[in-house]
Amino acid sequence: MKHRGIPLVLGAVTVAAAVTGGVLFLGDGGDAGASGKGGDLPPATATVVRTDLVQSKTVDGRLDFAQRRPVKSAVEGTVTVAASEGGTVAMGQALYELNDKPVTLLYGPVPMFREMKVGDRGSDVLQLERNLRDLGYGSKLLVDIWYDEDTEAAVKQWQKSLNREATGRVGRGDVVFQPGRVKVVAADAALADQVGPDTPVLTIASTKPVVRAELDQTDGALVSRNTKVEVTLPSGRTVAGKVAGTVRPEEPASGSGAGAQDGITVEVVLDGGVGAASGEDAKASASVKFVSEAHRGVLAVPVEAVVALRGENGGYGLQVVTGTTSRMVRVETGMTADGQIEVSGPDLREGMKVGAAKS
Repeated sequence: MKHRGIPLVLGAVTVAAAVTGGVLFLGDGGDAGASGKGGDLPPATATVVRTDLVQSKTVDGRLDFAQRRPVKSAVEGTVTVAASEGGTVAMGQALYELNDKPVTLLYGPVPMFREMKVGDRGSDVLQLERNLRDLGYGSKLLVDIWYDEDTEAAVKQWQKSLNREATGRVGRGDVVFQPGRVKVVAADAALADQVGPDTPVLTIASTKPVVRAELDQTDGALVSRNTKVEVTLPSGRTVAGKVAGTVRPEEPASGSGAGAQDGITVEVVLDGGVGAASGEDAKASASVKFVSEAHRGVLAVPVEAVVALRGENGGYGLQVVTGTTSRMVRVETGMTADGQIEVSGPDLREGMKVGAAKS
């Protein structure tokens, strides 16, 4: 096994000095397996345990939703019903109302870039017809890339249900296409606000809850995609998650320093999907534990129990205590975490007593 987590040093020095300031136990490379009595016993003992060792870092985070983006008005008008902040909007429902008419959410990857009418063709027509069919207005509709008379008839039925003028055409300001259901995370335009092209009206996100946390630039190893995370939510409930990636940090408030830009903003996806953070206070902090490495079910002892052996063979050992006698057992070392170190060897067993510094 490869030595990790313990610096190699010259001479007979224990790893405890660097990590815990414990008492030094000196060994000799040729003494592994030798026994002693009485005065050879250590001042204290520790027990070899089987446990999980986890290297981690815990920081504060906050609940949010993935893929935040603004929705801008495509036309000029007055907001007559503002977006409902915190609400979820599905296909066929209104995101907000402009000039007393609903701006409807429809599903599709192609943005609304033109008015659609009879004679048009394209992928935007195809996704419009899919929505009309799914909303129940396409009984005679052939879903294809052509905007024909059947498409016009279905659009008129749909417009009547929305209290819109049944023109049979779909204007740029009538609908907003998004990949699926959205969460309204902010209402950027209030009732009676005048909006125009490129004016943000609301900010939306996916309905998938995430936690965003700030890490230091030196924590680059923790931001790898799919790094495991444990999140303690504001209610105290703990859920598992994984790193989805990094996101651009939010702009600091006016007058604040640029310190918020110095770290890495990490987005964590919670296991359990949409309901993972149901009922949680989105304004309260969450605790985010990033797990960079974990060794499960390994034998471990306190770091100060490990002895650096002298002699041509070198390596590391443990002073195993049995009754009034002790012997030095050679071990391989592994990961360290929370003051414990992974140890292994053919002569090592769970429950053994080993020499340790006196507390």
